[in-house]
Amino acid sequence: MTPYSFFRELHSGFRYIVLILLLVAIIRAWADWLGKKPYSEGNRKLNLFTLISVHTQFLIGLVLYFLSPFVRFGSDTMKDHDTRYWTVEHLTAMIIAIVLITIGHSKSKKAASPEAKHKAIAIFYTAALVIVVATIMLSGRGLLTMTH
Repeated sequence: MTPYSFFRELHSGFRYIVLILLLVAIIRAWADWLGKKPYSEGNRKLNLFTLISVHTQFLIGLVLYFLSPFVRFGSDTMKDHDTRYWTVEHLTAMIIAIVLITIGHSKSKKAASPEAKHKAIAIFYTAALVIVVATIMLSGRGLLTMTH
C-alpha cells in the first residue's frame, strides 16, 4: 500500500464518521432550537466532536492533497475539469465549510441563551453540510462512493 492509497482510503472512510456526526449535530440542533430545549453537556460534546472530526478530516485531506496525482499545477490546471476540481475547487469549498463549522461552534460557545447556542449550530453546520454535499456531487461521483 502506497502512502497515497493509504491516505485516500483513510480520507474516504473517515468521511462517513464526519457526515454522521454532522447530520446528528444538525438534526439535534434544529430540533432543540425549534423545541426550545436547554443546551446540555451532550449538545456541547456532540458539537465539539463534530468540530474535531471535521478538522481531522481536513488534516488527512491536506496530506492527501500533496500526495495525489490528481493535484497538478500548470498552465492547463484550470482548463481541465478534473484537475481544476481536485487542485482548486474541492480544497477551497471544504475550507469554507470548515470555517463555517468553526464559526458556528465559536458562536455557540459565546452565546448566552440555549436558543442562541442551538441556532448557531443549526445554521452554520447546515450551511457547511450544503457546501460539502454540493462539492462532492460536483466531482461527478456519488456522495457515498470511494474516490479514485
